[in-house]
Amino acid sequence: MKPSLIRALASRLKRGEIRSDAASLESHAQDKWFARHLPDAVALPRSRESVIQILQFAHQHRIPLTPRGAGHGYVGGCVPVHGGIALSLEKMNRILEISPDDFVAVVEPGVKTAAFQEKAEALGLFYPPDPASRADCSLGGNVATNAGGPRCLKYGVTRDYVLGLEVVLADGSLVQLGGRTHKNKTGFDLHRLFVGSEGLLGVVTKATLKLLPRPPYRAALSVGVDSTTRAASILASVFKSGFLPSALEIADRFTLEAAMRRTGSKRFQGCQSHLIIELDGQETAVRSDLRDLTRQIKAFNPTFIQRGMGYDGCEAIWQIRREFSYSLRDTGLTKLNEDIVVPRGRLISLFEFAEKLQRKHRIPVACFGHAGDGNIHVNVMIDRSSNEQERRGEAMLDALFKQIIKWQGSITGEHGIGLAKMPWFDQAVSPASRQLHKTIKDALDPLGILNPGKFLS
Repeated sequence: MKPSLIRALASRLKRGEIRSDAASLESHAQDKWFARHLPDAVALPRSRESVIQILQFAHQHRIPLTPRGAGHGYVGGCVPVHGGIALSLEKMNRILEISPDDFVAVVEPGVKTAAFQEKAEALGLFYPPDPASRADCSLGGNVATNAGGPRCLKYGVTRDYVLGLEVVLADGSLVQLGGRTHKNKTGFDLHRLFVGSEGLLGVVTKATLKLLPRPPYRAALSVGVDSTTRAASILASVFKSGFLPSALEIADRFTLEAAMRRTGSKRFQGCQSHLIIELDGQETAVRSDLRDLTRQIKAFNPTFIQRGMGYDGCEAIWQIRREFSYSLRDTGLTKLNEDIVVPRGRLISLFEFAEKLQRKHRIPVACFGHAGDGNIHVNVMIDRSSNEQERRGEAMLDALFKQIIKWQGSITGEHGIGLAKMPWFDQAVSPASRQLHKTIKDALDPLGILNPGKFLS
């Protein structure tokens, strides 16, 4: 992108909405994955009108444009691999409306997820999707990746809360999709097409989100178990008994050992696996269900059961869970975080397969995540200073993804394809499905300027 084009674009926009200084380019060159590429310019629009101007200009001059949320993705989805413009929505960060009467909110894409949830909860409302990075990630990024989190088991993912979107298409045209009603069957569900589209189809400038009544009470169990098989049996028992937890998490031995080293806690000594089971609802019902659930779990002879009652009690249990990723980083190894999904009945098979990969390739694997919906974060732990370890790590990932596909699972449940999962995209979808993706992409972005170099390139 020539400097003259950067100056021409800047002349159309407000002061500071286009930057090309070294610090701005560097800070928009990557996300939390390992790929990086400098853009030629960074766009920081503060309004829908500026986004339209930027898209029209990029389309006219065939300039690559990579939309970007808060940059907390794990697959390189916002890396501007073809240079051009990195379009950050971070300055469009207003909560435009929260309506207790309609149970909807209208937000700009740069609003941080946790900040929005806190505002909603102060009004007695509830926005359930809770990605682990919710304090730092943005709602626009959540829409682009269809973000999830532990509460997806009971409440669903981001897509289930998007009622309407305002989207600027590749040529700068503006479309209003969906609306603010909780039911709407007027034509195709076009707004849902853009949820999870990873910036390949358009740029979201406003989202109308569904809200729920805030559950008045929470309680949780932290359960230590002496084997992954026993942990899976407990999970099966919970569902067979008719319980629907708001969250149900699992972690393996390697993860627990790393957490003990980081925190100094002895809680997980003797555990091969760990479960967190959270319930929410009316206090009387939650307390009753928790007593019944505790009796049921005790029949499996767990290593320990810890109860967390109310908001503070639950947060004390979740605090150790939030340390897992940091604990794995403390090992000094590089964490290749793969958010695969298996059918629920394959959980034991997945943990057994991860053990086989460790033995075969002599590289540790740490598994933890959302057991309730089969979305487990399989972390291949490699020493990146060793070319041999990198080679074996790549072989492990290839074997993992091929097995997941064989089990009719998914190679990504939350993070998206981005750059990291591109080698397996063609294996994960049929040729007809890939062609349909391409047909939609070509219709909405005929010049291929939006997020080029990703899985449809």
